Amino acid sequence: MSTFPSDLEIAQRAPIKHIRDIASKIGIDKEELEYYGKHKAKLPLHLINEEKAAKSHLILVTAITPTPAGEGKTTMTIGLTEGLNHIGKNAIAVLREPSLGPVFGMKGGAAGGGYAQVIPMEDINLHFTGDFAAIEKANNLLSALIDNNLQNKKFSLNIDPRTIAWKRVMDMNDRALRNIVIGLGGSNNGIPREDGFNITPASEVMAILCLSQNFDELKQRLGNIYVGSTFDGKPIFARDLKAVGSMAVLLKDAIKPNLVQTLEGNAAILHGGPFASIAQGTNTILATRMGLSLAAYAVTEAGFGADLGAEKFFDIKCVTAGFKPSAAVLVATLRALRHHGGAKKEEYSTPDLAKVEKGLANLEKHIENMQQFGMKPVVAINYFPTDSEEEIQMIKDRCAKFGVACVVSKAHALGGAGSADLAKAIVDSIEKKESNFHQLYDWKISIEEKIEKIATNIYGADGVEYSSKARTQLKRIKELGFDAFPVCMAKTQKSLSDNEKKFGRPTGFNITVREFEFASGAGFVIPVLGDMMRMPGLPNIPSAEAIDIDSDGKITGLF
Repeated sequence: MSTFPSDLEIAQRAPIKHIRDIASKIGIDKEELEYYGKHKAKLPLHLINEEKAAKSHLILVTAITPTPAGEGKTTMTIGLTEGLNHIGKNAIAVLREPSLGPVFGMKGGAAGGGYAQVIPMEDINLHFTGDFAAIEKANNLLSALIDNNLQNKKFSLNIDPRTIAWKRVMDMNDRALRNIVIGLGGSNNGIPREDGFNITPASEVMAILCLSQNFDELKQRLGNIYVGSTFDGKPIFARDLKAVGSMAVLLKDAIKPNLVQTLEGNAAILHGGPFASIAQGTNTILATRMGLSLAAYAVTEAGFGADLGAEKFFDIKCVTAGFKPSAAVLVATLRALRHHGGAKKEEYSTPDLAKVEKGLANLEKHIENMQQFGMKPVVAINYFPTDSEEEIQMIKDRCAKFGVACVVSKAHALGGAGSADLAKAIVDSIEKKESNFHQLYDWKISIEEKIEKIATNIYGADGVEYSSKARTQLKRIKELGFDAFPVCMAKTQKSLSDNEKKFGRPTGFNITVREFEFASGAGFVIPVLGDMMRMPGLPNIPSAEAIDIDSDGKITGLF
């Protein structure tokens, strides 16, 4: 009995074109490219054309609340791009770069799946073009400058070590580094203090890179990074440490979007990779604008469910950049809907109308959420062979009650041909101008009002509660003048609520803001709901245990 090949096997068997041929296909001269071997290249920023970008269509792919059963948002994003090109449209996928943490941890890579992938898959999921390394180095340079200033008696800024909010980063899951003590070993080895590591996608430098629209803005945002306070309460920023120029130098190439290709030889741009549970969860503004400059349709995705990635995409990224998305896709799988309906892991692949019907409450809430932004989504069912026609029809009937199209996509198994119907539905939605984007809240309202709007309108909460620590921190945020920032909620991705055990569509709950963080360089306030980790740990059996390379350099075990 034949089995479907693994994602890695499909990627390794696929014919791959020279990157100059992919560039030529979208009108880029080969001399414009900055080559990283034969199959990857950096795109210079002058290729961005505001006039062309304004005429193109931005399509967001988001999803229902994530489950262990999987949804396949990146696969659908790539599949839709292939589908649009398959029906004769000029489309580019614009995606985030994968983090090594999930690759070697539990989630795996982020290059799509089946016959809807971007390649070279191994390179993309590993070191790629070094963007994450550059972000890590820029972040850690600032850390080194902070500790050097603590040690420096002649030019000291009088920073109180107890107030330092800046942490070091590395792109790996390592729970042992969450909370550490540094500066031990005597007076020549620094000032002893508490510190810790975040994972690189959680670095504010990552968020800044993704929100900066040019090099000057990048430097301004880097300078606005809050470090801590002096002993007399004066705020200290990265610019006070004269860190901006050297940090920017380390990011001189990382600011440029990366060009790769899909399995079917269409262009894809990968750039940036902030997590959506604790940061904005979308690729760079520059990459999105580049995609819009080079194609009539730019298909992008936002991390996790619509309550996290899509909300931040709309309220932070689109408002910052002035983007007005033309359409949206809401991805669901029968497996995930069964999960939200109460199915156990061993039941995910077993058709069950009752569980699907119960799980549909989650899909309905996400449809409503998209409508609150003026978006009329197209629901995409990421097809599995275990899906029954009765279950699929139930979803279509429920979507019809919302006036929303529902299309089955077989992009995983069939690539662009399997996603042609979804592509046609999206083009139809755009041509009918069914969406009219608007933000959920005005940045000028109070932080409490912003949180209230997201919590009640998007999560479905009854209200918001604050710990005493959060209220004290909120007062400090307002004193620093950061209350006009948007909010970037740090919340579990596993539930619409702040309790990861509440599946489906929870009701009758309040959310609790445990504490606040803020990213003054990126320009947002971060309400932390529950015990959110900025440095994940490895699972009992990490993916790293299955990854290997043979004497010919062939990699196995990546997924």
